[in-house]
Amino acid sequence: MPTLDDILEHVGEFDRFQKQTFFVLCLLSASFTPVYVGVVFFGFTPEHRCSSPGVAELSQRCGWSLEEQLNHTVPEWDGHGASFSSRCRRYEVDWNTTGISCTDPLGSLGGTGDPVPLGPCRDGWVYDSPGSSIVTEFDLVCEDSWKLDLFQSAVNAGFFIGSLNIGYIADRFGRKFCLLTTIVANVVCGLLLVFVPSYLWIVIIRFLQGLVSKGCWTAGYILVTEVVGPQYRRTVGILYQAAFSVGLLLFDGIAYALPHWRWLQLTVTLPTCFLLLYYWCLPESPRWLISQGKNDKAMKIVRNMAKTNQKKMPSHFKDIKFEEDDCGKQNPSLMDLFRTPQIRKNTLILMYNW
Repeated sequence: MPTLDDILEHVGEFDRFQKQTFFVLCLLSASFTPVYVGVVFFGFTPEHRCSSPGVAELSQRCGWSLEEQLNHTVPEWDGHGASFSSRCRRYEVDWNTTGISCTDPLGSLGGTGDPVPLGPCRDGWVYDSPGSSIVTEFDLVCEDSWKLDLFQSAVNAGFFIGSLNIGYIADRFGRKFCLLTTIVANVVCGLLLVFVPSYLWIVIIRFLQGLVSKGCWTAGYILVTEVVGPQYRRTVGILYQAAFSVGLLLFDGIAYALPHWRWLQLTVTLPTCFLLLYYWCLPESPRWLISQGKNDKAMKIVRNMAKTNQKKMPSHFKDIKFEEDDCGKQNPSLMDLFRTPQIRKNTLILMYNW
């Protein structure tokens, strides 16, 4: 009884059918980029300083340039705004006081020669950026800068949990089912991020997005390697990951053109709706069907593969057996990663590497 690899040698290991499947799944890999590295643009932190009431009016009255205004009114301003005090502290003075000198405003306010006291930014911040990010929208700077780290940590936590669970779902219910459900969830989360008004909900949705996105990418990786012949699996696996790098370049260009994070989020989410067309243009993995004892469905896909590749399947290939088990339907579990010494060793090495 032939195996699937035996049949692929006759119907095509990497012909038109596999190339079509590979191409459409590379689109999925490229679309994963904004989820993984989106914090670079969604959480961009521009130069900033405390907003001080009365400074703009005083600057206009004195005829200061922007650089003169910053030198006179921002603590420890060195021309670049790089210190903590220049970004997160302001002079505790009333800039609306009459009689302030335009040449030495702090000296005219101090009077006693003591240094002017500094205080926190009670009236928000001024950002030197034409666009917006979650940092500028929710003031995630200074004492609240840790919230930006939490924004990315939430998606990473989702990656971790999703990688453990969605792999099981792909083995239990099929690669295609896992792919489609996670695409739907990712699209919904992406659209919700555009409209949610609070930081807390952004973190929650970001976690949910990470929960499904990593598993979605992994399910695509598994599927693309399972429809090709053995000698092409390493190549398509590498190129599938290279598609992620292409997506990164495209994402950079889009982010450059759209400096406002909500518009950027909407722009990178809407195209992923077209990935739902996978329901019609992607096959289920014949290897998974065989592992579930569904040989008839697997053979139907193989016949379609032969037809698309314009190859003729030998008549004596009437059935397929699963390469690793002749006992019918498989029941995967997490313990399979540790069941044998070789698999256990591979699992621990990969966990350590990651």
